[in-house]
Amino acid sequence: MNKVIAIANQKGGVGKTTTAINLAASLAATKRRTLLIDLDPQGNATTATGVPVETIQTLYSHYFEKTPIKECIQKTSDLYDVIPGGEELIALEVAIRNDGNQGFLSSSIKELGDLYDYTIIDTPPTLNQLTIEGLFCASGTLIPLQCEYYSLEGVTGLMSTIETLSNKSMTTNRVLGIVRTMVDMRNNLAKEVSEELEKHFPSLVFNTLIPRNVKLAEAPSHGVSGIKYMPNSYGAKAYLALAGELIRRIEYV
Repeated sequence: MNKVIAIANQKGGVGKTTTAINLAASLAATKRRTLLIDLDPQGNATTATGVPVETIQTLYSHYFEKTPIKECIQKTSDLYDVIPGGEELIALEVAIRNDGNQGFLSSSIKELGDLYDYTIIDTPPTLNQLTIEGLFCASGTLIPLQCEYYSLEGVTGLMSTIETLSNKSMTTNRVLGIVRTMVDMRNNLAKEVSEELEKHFPSLVFNTLIPRNVKLAEAPSHGVSGIKYMPNSYGAKAYLALAGELIRRIEYV
């Protein structure tokens, strides 16, 4: 069964796309069939896959030109598949809202059947219609969170949105957990925020800490994940550990 997971946080710069890419690569490394959907008009996740720009067909083509969703899928050197994103998704966001066609992505993903074990959705850093589409069709959401006080503000709002959608029977989505990203435990503030998270969300905070790591930051410029670029780096090992923790939460319950 395809497990659809949204990576969401309306605050930018928290490692959301880095998490989406490296989690997809880590799941693929465990021989799980994995699809990454780039729903962000910035297209950063797509850049990091190394997919040739001239071959890209995004969900824009699927929505406006009726291109079958399977034809939008591209292979990556990291062994996961990707449906690319790009700036034309801005028009898609407006069209979904104006057409009152909420939930179209849920229907489209069903067309893929059981081709994948996991689908990871990288959402925009804002709570717009594209993000809502990702939350609609996901069975669970991961919230990447930088260990800074400003980062805490958006988490409760996002959790409330997911809860509202679920209560209205619009989705079965639930918060799978909070992932602490860009962590530097030499920083007292990072320690304090991390402890606050563990205190307030004891059952949601993942044990795995994603460190600040230059190799993770360098990898996208080479069109690969940190897992492939430097598999022995602290960042790569952390995301592999996160994938293992996620698998245990989802598959062994």
